[in-house]
Amino acid sequence: MYNRIRTYILCLLMGFSATLMAQTLSEDARISLLTCTPGEELYARYGHTAIRIQDPAHGLDVVFNYGIFDFNTDHFYWKFVKGETWYELGASSYRWFMREYVATHRPVYEQTLNLDASQREALWQALLENYQPQNRYYLYNFVFDNCATRPYVLISKVLGDTISSDYMGYTGTTYRSFIRHYTGGLSWSNAGINLLFGPKADQAMSSEQRLFLPEELMLYLAQAKLQNGTPLIGKNDIAPFAVATTPWYASWPLGLVLYALIVAFISYYDRRRGRWSWGLELAVGIPYLLLLILVCFLTFFSLHPLVGFGWRLLIIPATHLCARLIYIVR
Repeated sequence: MYNRIRTYILCLLMGFSATLMAQTLSEDARISLLTCTPGEELYARYGHTAIRIQDPAHGLDVVFNYGIFDFNTDHFYWKFVKGETWYELGASSYRWFMREYVATHRPVYEQTLNLDASQREALWQALLENYQPQNRYYLYNFVFDNCATRPYVLISKVLGDTISSDYMGYTGTTYRSFIRHYTGGLSWSNAGINLLFGPKADQAMSSEQRLFLPEELMLYLAQAKLQNGTPLIGKNDIAPFAVATTPWYASWPLGLVLYALIVAFISYYDRRRGRWSWGLELAVGIPYLLLLILVCFLTFFSLHPLVGFGWRLLIIPATHLCARLIYIVR
């Protein structure tokens, strides 16, 4: 039964692909950028970007999406840790693409690109070329090559790199600050990211480097103009992302304070009985050693661009040492 369903789905996909390849856009076609708002999962916190092609004359309403990956790939997690995750360009009907976002109540903003017929056709053909089996896969990189940078580069090439924008956004801030904005500065996920990120994450970004984030790309294009002064976006119905905040009782600073208090209490108890609790050192030291090994591996053997040793890795041992001074200082 499973094989029959799988064969049926493959046949549908093959037919859908064949339909795509057979089309040439009409004069009434429209191309727009879709920007999907963040979800609750960590990988969805930054939103998503896709390109929509509409052509009523051919009954075409398709979304090209550079964010497809397969969990079932051999050694997926090992490759993910090394930064060797291959993503692909997918194509689906607009209705199917929107199902997930409607179900999770995540708004999707649409910006219609103000392109003439030749530019629309050039972008369409470029997407079809990218969708060829030999071209659709690319080595994903969170900050340099992802679902937002690919559409921007494609649009820029079609327009001959004539896009300029007055949008300033967070120009001059760092990768770390941008990522903190979406993960929440007080969240545990942001604390973990900060421990893994090294000095490279604190480099100031140029205006185009920040476009790896879907929201920044959306806001950048909203004020973009072509070389002749024509706005790039013909229809703009957008709003800044609503980013979830972390309540104080679930924040990492509170967790760090509680940890310090527990260690201080154990240190006081050790001082009263005159004996050191080595079990505490093992319980803290082994996970911390594993963290250092992970950072070392990512720094020297992975393709992740921002990881490395930084001063934030000293927060854990420094807190532990300060709390232990109750025992050490006589």
